[in-house]
Amino acid sequence: MTGVRAAAVLVLMLLCISCGETYRPVATPIPPNPPSPELSHVVVVVSGNGSAHPGASTTIDVSGDTAVSRSTVGLMPVQAALVRNGASVYVPNSGDDTVSTFSPTSAVPVVTISLPAGSTPVFAGTAEAGAVYIANSGSNTVLAINTTSNVIEVPLSGVPVGVNPVYLAETPNQQYLYSANAGIGGSGGSVTSIDPVDRTVNSPIANATWVSPVSVLARSDSNRVYVLDQGSGLVSAISTGANAVVNSVSVGVGANFMAYDPTLNRLYVANPVTNAVTYLDASSDALTAVVIPVPNPVSVVALLDGSRAYISSAALTITSGVTYVTSSVTVINAPTGAIQSTIPLATVAKVCASNPSELSIAASADSSRVYVGNCDAGNVAIIQTLNDTLVLQMPAPLSAAFSSSGTPLPQNPVFVVAGP
Repeated sequence: MTGVRAAAVLVLMLLCISCGETYRPVATPIPPNPPSPELSHVVVVVSGNGSAHPGASTTIDVSGDTAVSRSTVGLMPVQAALVRNGASVYVPNSGDDTVSTFSPTSAVPVVTISLPAGSTPVFAGTAEAGAVYIANSGSNTVLAINTTSNVIEVPLSGVPVGVNPVYLAETPNQQYLYSANAGIGGSGGSVTSIDPVDRTVNSPIANATWVSPVSVLARSDSNRVYVLDQGSGLVSAISTGANAVVNSVSVGVGANFMAYDPTLNRLYVANPVTNAVTYLDASSDALTAVVIPVPNPVSVVALLDGSRAYISSAALTITSGVTYVTSSVTVINAPTGAIQSTIPLATVAKVCASNPSELSIAASADSSRVYVGNCDAGNVAIIQTLNDTLVLQMPAPLSAAFSSSGTPLPQNPVFVVAGP
């Protein structure tokens, strides 16, 4: 993909729940270089900065592996959505009930959208240019924000959904919006179908039994939506036209991450409990499964060229009472499902939350790079896919915390999501 500035933009974040308790950092603005007029591929890294200080975003030029812009977001950023053909990023900040929006290629301005008190936004998603939807786990609602005016659209109080909405998926044809509601304590979950045209709740999904859904994804043709239920260990296929579950297959209780590969029409599901990644053929409702043994899988991304998939892993060890995380990436030959290689990343003291926010992963639109937001290490690992080698570990912006030697520590990259 070519073009001036941002023809392809990726948003990179990894939620770090416990970092603030360890570092209590503060954002340190770093004057950015002006965006290169020849930028064509970028990655936006959003970093957490504890519960009391704003987070930050860093734009990385894919072709040069360099940071070209940095912005400030709200408290405890958790995820992001790329909208308006890559022109805007929307970041829900769970710590202050706000959403930050900005251009991925410019440090300022950053517009702050205030949500109703107690919203606790945790996810942003959309298939539209004119609106972005926010899942609010605190108020059990889904809000719509107009991407032109950056104001909340009706209903101003949000669309009521189930308990603890954590993930959203809108079908590409913009006819259906689904909210995966995880419930509390591993039970009481549900899935809500919303009409994005008038923002009303559709009738309950037939043939469905939910425990604690944690992810929902739409197939490219909009005819199927897939729900991962961590509590039941099932992936369920929903017929959008019939508004009914048409099949469910087991991927094991505890599975907590699901990714869709539109090139091979395949679902990847990571299960750290069973030490496996399962991929499902989404071309039919049979959802034929292939299981790949991978220790401690966290998240998965597939290259758009259809050649490989990359799985991040986090293994824990305890030494002298300190818990350490050893991170790595397993490379999968996508056509065969065989393990091709393993790329070691780092061994560091654990400071961040566990799966699936610890080592989120994304791939550039041209399939040349894979990015791993290493929350515990405070950096972004950049893998060159030409030879599957680690070429750089880019530190996040500095926080107010210092090491024992007096060196400033970085903030903690918080999530990885690929844009168009």
